[in-house]
Amino acid sequence: MIISKKAIPRRTVLRGMGAVLALPLFDSMVPALSAWQKTAAKPVNRFGVYYVPNGMIMKNYLPTAVGANYELTPTLGPLAPFRDDVLVVSGLNSLPTRERPGGAHAKASTRFLTNVSPPTSETWLDVGISMDQILANETGKYTQLPSLELSMESGETSGACDTGYACPYTSTIVWKSANTPLPTQNNPRVVFERLFGDAGTTDPKVRAARMRQQKSILDSVTEEVAHMQGALPASDRVKLTEYLSAIRDVEQRIQLAEAQAGDELPLVEHPAGIPGDWEAHMKLMLDLQVLAYQCDLTRVITFMVGREHSGMTYPQIGVPDSHHPISHYAGELEKIEKVAKINAYHMKMFAYYLERLKATPDGDGSLLDHMTMMYGAGIADSNSHDPYDIPIVMAGKGTGFLKGGRHIRFKDVPLANLHLTLMDQFGVTMDKFGDSTGRVDVKILSL
Repeated sequence: MIISKKAIPRRTVLRGMGAVLALPLFDSMVPALSAWQKTAAKPVNRFGVYYVPNGMIMKNYLPTAVGANYELTPTLGPLAPFRDDVLVVSGLNSLPTRERPGGAHAKASTRFLTNVSPPTSETWLDVGISMDQILANETGKYTQLPSLELSMESGETSGACDTGYACPYTSTIVWKSANTPLPTQNNPRVVFERLFGDAGTTDPKVRAARMRQQKSILDSVTEEVAHMQGALPASDRVKLTEYLSAIRDVEQRIQLAEAQAGDELPLVEHPAGIPGDWEAHMKLMLDLQVLAYQCDLTRVITFMVGREHSGMTYPQIGVPDSHHPISHYAGELEKIEKVAKINAYHMKMFAYYLERLKATPDGDGSLLDHMTMMYGAGIADSNSHDPYDIPIVMAGKGTGFLKGGRHIRFKDVPLANLHLTLMDQFGVTMDKFGDSTGRVDVKILSL
């Protein structure tokens, strides 16, 4: 890191033709040794959630050994390059006490971050604020956006709803308040414009006019980019070039995806289907999250790979079947193998996300070093809808809070207890959250 007496303000942005482009943390934004020491001692911690629907084939997921010598199961296999960056956590229950049956999917997604069960009603919404929003209320004081709620499926058209429960319970995991679910966004263009500027509306005609006027955000700030590069030290010029290249790459991929979607996937023919290239769509959504963290536009992001009851199909991996129906495998080996393939594929995409985070510099480390990421599902076994011993993987080092490379096992501990402990790391202290019974031992997570 370059230590200088002069510094670029941390909130410096590039502006042009209505676009505002936030910048990542540069070395030259740190003015002196004392400031560097402060920044190095207390790097910014981010929180992320990567939610997968419909449960898992637990025998393919859950390691039998505990500690540093646990085996990477078929589902966890893609995480091999990041073994030291992930912590497999078992023994956590979404439901700490037995409840009456029914609404397994509604409870799975709703309780994942709220720890409150939804009422049996197709119209009445009443659960609790989700822990990501509690964190967003704190971290949002320092960022342009308090949080981002993203998904791979449209919450309006995808899948079905649990019988007797309102549809928001299966279409989102985020609750601003007990009665206010936050919808997810799965359109990369809309997400990009929210992060880096828009015309004040998502109306297609207005956005098309804006695109004609302004070919890209980077084109509109070319003059400022050139001026800034001349004033930056060599290390920061490299960072700026890499960052702007990432922005340009995402723009071009979005434009290509939109052009292909318009030609090959008319909305009238595929109102609830997947994009023409699901994996390209997925990587775009993950790259947008990395960019949002990189330039500190937000420090809290939730991402649903699919909503509960998701009917997503995965022909690209040899599973053309709808996800939810085959998750009720009822002992059929063919269905079990297909669901296991989906589970491993979701984990492969998570590994891509971790790779991008680890490759992105942030202060004296990487974004992954300064992340607290929670991967998981609200259901354990997909066939039985078991809410006990649900799959949870913690990723990142949490600015020194988390120590990976291990499988740690609790015994019948509410998921809410983990939530309380995680919130502590962001300076948010609560006596109780949902149906928590206490906290997990922080020493176990950071040994």
